[in-house]
Amino acid sequence: MESPVGAQTIFNGRTMDYFGGSGYLGLQSHPAVLQAAQKALQRYGFSTATSRGGFGEHPIYAELEIAACAYFGAEKVIYYASGYLGSAILTQATNNRFEHIFIDSSAHFSLWDAAHATNLPITPFHHLRAQSLAEHLNRDLRSQERPLVLSDGVFPVSGEIAPLPDYLDLVKPRKGLVYLDDAHAVGVLGKNGRGTPEYYEIEDQSCYTSATLAKALGGFGGVIWGTAKWVDYIDQASRICAGASPPPLVVTAASAIALEVAHTSPELRQRLRERVKQARNGIRALGWELADTPVPILCLASRPGVSLERIKKNLFEQDIAIELVRSYTSTPAGGALRIAIFSTHTSEQIDRLIEAIGNSS
Repeated sequence: MESPVGAQTIFNGRTMDYFGGSGYLGLQSHPAVLQAAQKALQRYGFSTATSRGGFGEHPIYAELEIAACAYFGAEKVIYYASGYLGSAILTQATNNRFEHIFIDSSAHFSLWDAAHATNLPITPFHHLRAQSLAEHLNRDLRSQERPLVLSDGVFPVSGEIAPLPDYLDLVKPRKGLVYLDDAHAVGVLGKNGRGTPEYYEIEDQSCYTSATLAKALGGFGGVIWGTAKWVDYIDQASRICAGASPPPLVVTAASAIALEVAHTSPELRQRLRERVKQARNGIRALGWELADTPVPILCLASRPGVSLERIKKNLFEQDIAIELVRSYTSTPAGGALRIAIFSTHTSEQIDRLIEAIGNSS
């Protein structure tokens, strides 16, 4: 990659229509975001070189938190170095509220790492199947134990959405919790782009989410949000929050502006949904099975008589870049072509993508 990431990106000197990665709202290269980073670097330097609290507090962190609260409609947020740490922060801070972890078998690595770090019993259930979760809860949960369910909100390769209402129906009678890694949902799903719970119109104290700013929201670092009481508790109870260095000031300044742009520009999500619908309808008409959702990840799973490698190569020769994934979490058996749609893609680019897939299948 030899240019800023966008709907057209330069790879090894070639300008290509780019359908990879996760910059769904096209904010990573937004002029206001880049300008914020430049101004912060010139005025404050790269980082504080110390933890938050005391001398480590800085106006730029406050700006980020104000922007994140506005975006998520929350009283308070925690901002930390990487979205990968979100599930670990939640499980570490609340490990007195559950005794047994049930995890989607295709959950992201970060969720598995968070689960293992608790040293509690871990039971995987069949990917996205609430019935499988119910069977394991009935069979494996001991008397008086409270369950914690861990899952992605949107899965990174398959693009599937977790059945959150079903999971909550199963765990709430057992005084359980659901934690979602909403990395690929925040910025995309829900009326305001707040992720999987908003998509299902759920507000429930049995469900909490963590997310990253590094994908649709155009910045970097992880966020957990909620009431001031809840966030203060998580912040104080997590060793990660206390001991890890915060994101650099340059990154934080850029992320704050990206959040503001995402919050004040709902047309970005609307345009993204239009492009996603166009792409899904067009590729479905070619014979590929695709669910009808607003998720900007299109997963073309392996099927008999079709060479995914050939399709990827043919598209690349036409200056269209898509990803062939074989082993990442939530990848279907046999691999899949993963196509990411951005709000900055033009309708003509989507048509060209569809035509190229049709000629290569």
